[in-house]
Amino acid sequence: MGTLDEAFVVSFAQPGATFVTKGEIWEISQVEEDEIKVVPIHRSGEIPSWTGEEIPVPFDVAQEVGMIRREIREALEAGCSDEQAAEQLRERYPVDQEASAELVALVRAQLDQNLPVPDESHVVVESGGDGVIINCCFGHKTNDTIGRALTSILSARFGSSVAMQIDPYRIELTLPKALLAEEIAKLIEEMNPEYVEPILEMTLKNTTLLRWKMVHVARKFGALSRDVDYQRVSMNKLLAVFEGTPMYRETLREIYHDRLDLPRARGVLEKIRDHSIEVITSSISPIGNCGRGGGRDVTSPENADAAVIDLLKNRIMNDRVLLFCVNCKRWKSMRVVERLPDRPECPLCGSRMVAALKPWEEEEIDVVKKPEKKKTAEDRRRTKRVFRNANLVLSYGKTAAIALASRGLGPERAARVVGKLQTNELEFYRDILKAEREYARTKRFWG
Repeated sequence: MGTLDEAFVVSFAQPGATFVTKGEIWEISQVEEDEIKVVPIHRSGEIPSWTGEEIPVPFDVAQEVGMIRREIREALEAGCSDEQAAEQLRERYPVDQEASAELVALVRAQLDQNLPVPDESHVVVESGGDGVIINCCFGHKTNDTIGRALTSILSARFGSSVAMQIDPYRIELTLPKALLAEEIAKLIEEMNPEYVEPILEMTLKNTTLLRWKMVHVARKFGALSRDVDYQRVSMNKLLAVFEGTPMYRETLREIYHDRLDLPRARGVLEKIRDHSIEVITSSISPIGNCGRGGGRDVTSPENADAAVIDLLKNRIMNDRVLLFCVNCKRWKSMRVVERLPDRPECPLCGSRMVAALKPWEEEEIDVVKKPEKKKTAEDRRRTKRVFRNANLVLSYGKTAAIALASRGLGPERAARVVGKLQTNELEFYRDILKAEREYARTKRFWG
């Protein structure tokens, strides 16, 4: 699909994160050593901002934004009109009439719905669907620190990834199952400030960020040559060798300095524990939603999948399949999908009972060839699967081989795709695309 900058990947690439390329919005489903698997998402076709270009908003600035919200709320609750509240804001800050009116309107919308206004001393946790928004005016680094600790705890609870997005005024979590705002609020209130650093260190070991930083620090220390390819370094071995060394501690120090703010995060959690900062709950609010770009009218492209389907078709046609005759069990041949005949058949025995296997499934051939008496129950299951594959190719020819060459489509799923008997090629590949997306979304949850 494309190439992402290394710094962007280590900073933002995690399951659930979104980015834009080729005019579409994509969601990361899986991060591997040198490859990121993504699926298109049919969210509104808005033009997003790239947070990687933002200068981090400091804690003090974010706190002042919270204070401004509180002062606007107090003015409106005291009976001031929107214009009067906006004028008071313009007297203190160099903002124009339009900007001040927009700020006041946002707080007014919050009050009109009888919802709490998040400010410098009030954290508002909002829940809706599988998402939770934690409105907290603590700046980029502090929010990132608290958010990473929270996602680590929640990931351990669910046994799967929890996606996180942050800005200076909120932490947005996407959970594998719905949780009430009250449950997240309780978790925040019970977080021990002293446990944040060990939780983060444990969590960072599993991140691309630590590995990327480790390579750069290792270069500075002379442990790795300057021209070493990051993708060719065994990160697990590197961590195992240098964990606990000055180089490892320097890597953590750089991450804590550049990306996180442990002292501020601990201070915030201390204030939450002594109730200097109050944590309250709410439904999704105008202030919480504005971090998502909510409320804007945008238009989705009518045929957003067309370019993707074209790429999918080209990829499958250039992939290879391993043909194997299940009749004589003597013939096998690796072929490019595009060059397959409409009705593959064995050149040795003339049978059309030819399975189209993935290139790495050669072991299945050995299983099929085993004497029946020596086959285990698992061997018989695998043999049945290969015969199911061959039956599909017998019935549907090259069309079945195309479906079977797709990612994540075994005989059962491929049978459902080709069984629709789509006469329109675009719809056929659209069905394959849908199946591949489902596979990409669910693969990380498989045992």
